[in-house]
Amino acid sequence: MEEQIQNLKNQALAQIISSETPEDLESLRVTYLGRNGHINKIVEKIPTLELQQRAAIGRMVNDVRVAVEEALRSQYIDLTTQQKTEWFDPTVPGIIPKIGHLHLITQAIEEISEIFQRIGFVRVRYPEVEWDWFAFEALNMPKNHPARDEWETFFVDTPSHLRYGQMVLTPHTSSGQPREMQRVKVPPIRMINIAKTYRRQFDQTHAPMFHQFEGLVIDKGINITHLKGTIDHFARQFYGPGAVSRIRPFHFRFTEPSFEVDFSCVHCMGKGCKFCKSGWHEVGGAGMVHPNVLRAGGIDPKKYTGFAFGWGVERTLLLKPGVNINDIRTLYGTDLRYLKQF
Repeated sequence: MEEQIQNLKNQALAQIISSETPEDLESLRVTYLGRNGHINKIVEKIPTLELQQRAAIGRMVNDVRVAVEEALRSQYIDLTTQQKTEWFDPTVPGIIPKIGHLHLITQAIEEISEIFQRIGFVRVRYPEVEWDWFAFEALNMPKNHPARDEWETFFVDTPSHLRYGQMVLTPHTSSGQPREMQRVKVPPIRMINIAKTYRRQFDQTHAPMFHQFEGLVIDKGINITHLKGTIDHFARQFYGPGAVSRIRPFHFRFTEPSFEVDFSCVHCMGKGCKFCKSGWHEVGGAGMVHPNVLRAGGIDPKKYTGFAFGWGVERTLLLKPGVNINDIRTLYGTDLRYLKQF
């Protein structure tokens, strides 16, 4: 009998603790404390016991009754208090969770893409791991050109291709020029290629991995005025209506004539200040596509001419009003205090 009473107590307390609603507690109260409950059934058996057992069993039954009543009361308080604190109205608008935003470089890439797409350029993307032929040979660079030195380019340790040579991490988006010519075959071509590029440089103005955007236009009658007009359009759209560009003679193997491209300083608009010294910022190169590059892409240079330009996304971005960053490495940081500003 004593073991039966102890088991009954343990069973009752376990069921009370695991109950989840006041209705469950009421059902347990009736089951154990009701007129026909388990405890009263034991009480009814006490008169049938021997005299020396009746007092001990009576005390045990009373202790079980008190323990069950206290457990029911405590659990009821816990459940009703919890229901009050976890009150929920499905008609109340939800709390909008915190969300992030696109990285500053991604924002710049999207803006650059939209500017050129509005004037008819088609966004393309070509391999980051490229063959030497597309990265150099097709761009009129001889095998002894300094850019093909292992101190300038990341070479991939893999067997060379019989036709295309060694595999490299593409050092510029210009490798997309011959690929786009081979893809289109017959001009007109109006391409904007934005991708990651890799060079063995790392300082305040260079990074071993960075982004470039490459523009290529090929058609009949294309000349330098088309190039200059496109550059000016981008400057006004990206930096503001007062921005202008200038081109300076330079030398690139894949364009002839070739130019360095400068944009007017957004702080002084070309007058000269502490940010620019001369009123201008150099952003990259441009020029008329070299006939040898057209031939490598399968285009007849006697019928078609074209221009190309290639600039770093990060360098172009640093000149934008409101950015105020003078170290390109900052763009790759993970400091949320910096990232949240943009």
